[in-house]
Amino acid sequence: MLKKIHPTHTMAWEKLLRHYKEIKKVHLKDLFKDKKRFEKFSIEFEDILFDYSKNKINERTIELFIELADEMALEKAIASMFEGDRINETENRAVLHTALRSFKQKYVHTGSHELYKNIENVRNKMRSFSNDVRSGKWIGYSGKKITDVVNIGIGGSDLGPYMVCEALKHYADGPDLHFVSNVDGAHISETFKKLDPETTLFLIASKTFTTQETMTNAFTARDWFLKKAKDQKQVKKHFAALSTNTEKVVEFGIDKENIFEFWDFVGGRYSLWSAIGMSIAVSIGYERFEELLKGAEAADHHFRTADYKKNIPVIMGMLGVWYADFFGAECEMVLPYDQYLHRFPAFLQQLSMESNGKSVSRDGSKVNYRTGQILLGEPGTNGQHSFYQLIHQGTHLIPADFLCAKEPLNELADHHCKLQSNFLAQTEALMIGRTKDEVIEMLEKSNVPETEARKVYLHKVFKGDNPTNSIIYDKLTPYALGKLIALYEHKVFVQGVIWNIYSFDQWGVELGKELAGKILSELKDKKVEAPHDCSTEGLLKHLRKGGK
Repeated sequence: MLKKIHPTHTMAWEKLLRHYKEIKKVHLKDLFKDKKRFEKFSIEFEDILFDYSKNKINERTIELFIELADEMALEKAIASMFEGDRINETENRAVLHTALRSFKQKYVHTGSHELYKNIENVRNKMRSFSNDVRSGKWIGYSGKKITDVVNIGIGGSDLGPYMVCEALKHYADGPDLHFVSNVDGAHISETFKKLDPETTLFLIASKTFTTQETMTNAFTARDWFLKKAKDQKQVKKHFAALSTNTEKVVEFGIDKENIFEFWDFVGGRYSLWSAIGMSIAVSIGYERFEELLKGAEAADHHFRTADYKKNIPVIMGMLGVWYADFFGAECEMVLPYDQYLHRFPAFLQQLSMESNGKSVSRDGSKVNYRTGQILLGEPGTNGQHSFYQLIHQGTHLIPADFLCAKEPLNELADHHCKLQSNFLAQTEALMIGRTKDEVIEMLEKSNVPETEARKVYLHKVFKGDNPTNSIIYDKLTPYALGKLIALYEHKVFVQGVIWNIYSFDQWGVELGKELAGKILSELKDKKVEAPHDCSTEGLLKHLRKGGK
């Protein structure tokens, strides 16, 4: 099992505290007096370049990162995850989403032969099903082929596949994909407007087939379908389930043959690699879905075998700890200069904040250090005209990852060149800033009167000294995307190990669910009464009155 020691009790943590007091005084641009800095602090992994030279670090920092990783037994933790130990101790489960994308390297652990056989069987079933839907072999109750597929899920059953389908839209050549997640009726109602019941297939993505939001939308979809089809028996031609609850699925009206299994060792936010990825396979084809898996497998191999100094997830994870716990950074940003990745930050929000938003350590004691960070992000260049002002001249330290493709998927005039110029300019600007003297010189050259210059020059000063990572990949292919996702998964894992918390449960979502269930009965039946605080009671009474 994972080591249960507070990071603040390690020798490396004490050394990092002393080191932080020294390096925080050094401006980032001064670190670049070392002309070999980029060479020292960048990593190439296949077609990915990871540049972390624009960070408040030096060679001593990296040495101390590695000391801390060793004291927290990171190597053993990595092995435990890949070998199928039950590292999700609060739920007594293994964490084996990596097995779902294992082709070349099937790591040995208890029951591995049967496990990989089951995974392969589900993959083959996904291939057959997605091929039938895409080719038109699968037909609806009226004999028409499927033109639209609706994935109904929430959380990891929505964010992951939706993000990937958007990211790989360039390759989409199957039926039109739609995603419904919100229990707000507006979401599914607006989706229905685009659909024909005779040519629509619904994928109900719920491990237990009991998730409130998902099943509410699923029953609404079934009712909408049956208004046209009339016959309950036709449900099996228009609904499939990504679930483990066979009894509930069959009761709903879905054929047993149209149930696609996944396992309890697959957490929701790691489930796009499983049958939950069916919408991806339908959209871009099963072969490309496998390319996505193989890209992630390559990242798994890199994470497990690369020396820590050249290990992208390890460096990313340690940098996150460095800024959160030593510099006091509350936020981090992921800024893809790639419109196809517009849902990537939202996906990473769940991955990071649901995993590491914890305040209790593995030994059950309260932590006395910062865990997790608020993750925000938008695609460039949109974000530049939105919230970059806060990063450049605000009072917060916000480390940021910038992502960009070397080659565009769409050749349009000089669009990509302009995109890349902004990508490069922003990280440089955040690093070097602009001093008061530089501003005054610039104003003088522009012939701004001295009285006016005195009024505005401080507003034009940029402090700089803002840390960034730059990630460049050749082109956004399914293989490249698989690598990117897996690298961030492992970054989150590294941080969980260092922070001595369990990253694979999410008990924090339970309380709200339980209370919502109780309040639902009170909203539906005004005779039902239950004690609440005066605020909740007041709001409840107001909602019971209804609109005017």
